[in-house]
Amino acid sequence: MARYNNDTANTTISSYYDFLFKDLADPRTNDWFLIGSPWPGLTIIISYLYFVLSWGPRFMENRKPYTLTNILILYNFLQVLVSVWLFWEGLDSAWLTTYSWRCEPVDFSSTPQAIRIARGVYIYFLAKLTELLDTVFFVLRKKNNQITFLHMYHHTVMPMISWGCTKYYPGGHGTLIGVINSFVHIIMYSYYMMAAMGPRFQKYLWWKKYITTLQMAQFCLAFLHSFQLVFYDCGYPRWSLWFTLPNAVFFYYLFNDFYSKAYDGRTRKCKIVEDKKES
Repeated sequence: MARYNNDTANTTISSYYDFLFKDLADPRTNDWFLIGSPWPGLTIIISYLYFVLSWGPRFMENRKPYTLTNILILYNFLQVLVSVWLFWEGLDSAWLTTYSWRCEPVDFSSTPQAIRIARGVYIYFLAKLTELLDTVFFVLRKKNNQITFLHMYHHTVMPMISWGCTKYYPGGHGTLIGVINSFVHIIMYSYYMMAAMGPRFQKYLWWKKYITTLQMAQFCLAFLHSFQLVFYDCGYPRWSLWFTLPNAVFFYYLFNDFYSKAYDGRTRKCKIVEDKKES
């Protein structure tokens, strides 16, 4: 009887796993690298957290911080290129051509346009994984004070969200958030690249104080755009509002709190992006 119950339980778990990660998944993207199973992505996230919060700081404890000047310049330059591509791809394949700004369902067909959009969502997911290096560089440069809850939450949650979008809903209404975020990252990583080039470029970085304002604006736009699903039904899952709206509000709160703490009350001089300046 016990063996029978164990076999039944194992079968039930296996069936539920297949239903959740195979049957519900988009068959067009489910076989793509890192998408089919949740375990590779979770392994990357867990390894990232272990390095950043435990092993990395212990490894650097008795070592001098690395400068990484050339690596940072190259890394940020590549992030700018990827962000430019994602921003343009999102506009050209969808939001400036065929997508409705009110409500847009996911096209699960295998048409060239539908596959193009799904591919863009997938590249966005891969970009979120590469951005984990932001924190790795903090650790290697002994900038541990910059590894805040906001930073860790943002870099942990975004890969998981984009993985879910790629696996289940690679397209449609929710992709505008990625397009807006890619635009913000063009500005942000351009600043980081110039800051890594050294003091001679500091006079060209007067616009740094607007980056956090731009980041908060994206969450307002994401909230308003997602909120339209309350009034319009085009087939895009309305249940997603239970996640996207609170998350947009929470992100806004965290960035706003960080913004307030990063300003001096008298001069209002922004320090929000100094975390990635050349050490």
